[in-house]
Amino acid sequence: MENLPENIKPGRESILEPPLQMSDEDFRSLRDFINRYCGIYFDVQAKFLLERRLTQQLRHHRIRNFRDYYFFLKYDPRREEELNTLAEILTTNETYFFREDYQLKALTEEILPEIAETKKPEILLPSEKCLRIWSAGCSSGEEAYTLAILTHDHPLLKKWTVEIFASDISNQVLTLARKGVYRESAFRVTQDVYRRRYFEPAEDGFRVRNEIRRLVTFGHLNLLDEERIKMLKPQDIIMCRNVIIYFDRESRRRVIKSFFERLRPGGFLLLGHSESLMNLSTDFILRHFKNDMVYQKPGPGAPPGGAK
Repeated sequence: MENLPENIKPGRESILEPPLQMSDEDFRSLRDFINRYCGIYFDVQAKFLLERRLTQQLRHHRIRNFRDYYFFLKYDPRREEELNTLAEILTTNETYFFREDYQLKALTEEILPEIAETKKPEILLPSEKCLRIWSAGCSSGEEAYTLAILTHDHPLLKKWTVEIFASDISNQVLTLARKGVYRESAFRVTQDVYRRRYFEPAEDGFRVRNEIRRLVTFGHLNLLDEERIKMLKPQDIIMCRNVIIYFDRESRRRVIKSFFERLRPGGFLLLGHSESLMNLSTDFILRHFKNDMVYQKPGPGAPPGGAK
């Protein structure tokens, strides 16, 4: 069990209904189909969990076997709805506010001041005085709201417009994110000053105050949907943490290429602590800040000739 991919949720299947049997051929077909759809890759050790997770869908649709389910995913008119359901079943969304504090310190103490210096408001048109951040794979919204709090509080951004776009492949977690109500576990590392200032008591926990919620727009987006990603405005910062670690190499390359194209020249890419661009891309500069190492697209503000 300890070697299984973390992106697979623990099973909750009834012991009275054993899973249907999945052949090796059907496993490869479904695994590759899911990989092409959303980038997640399941190795052979995950076969029995994939079998269990998908069994409930076969029974729900009264489909007899996994081969027929594969064709259902490919050709049935309800395929888009079913693919959205698979995104809920096969991914996990554990997160909390102010996660990976060292990276957030690099953001507030080093990256944002550098962006503010590079894009000085006094030399920009009013329409250009804007900081754009994309929280890619935002889960239930804690990361996006953390970014909103930190930028709202930042003294160098008082005269700036801040636009945070937060996306996820799961409609279920996006519904929770838009609601903006969180229980105690989401605040495990949150400073009391932020809780008092930016959250208010709600029936089911604590609600993000409107002044922070209005900075964030949530949207459904598959990170492999390159055509929809091209519609996003150029971003100053893209934060995508603990997402591509579950993708296969080719899917990672596609996603990183899309990130590179959506970043403005000199923009920053922030990945999770266990993720890197090694063997994926040479387009970015690796910046060694005091608090963390992050990736930067070459351009204004970036050091010439490589890493700093």
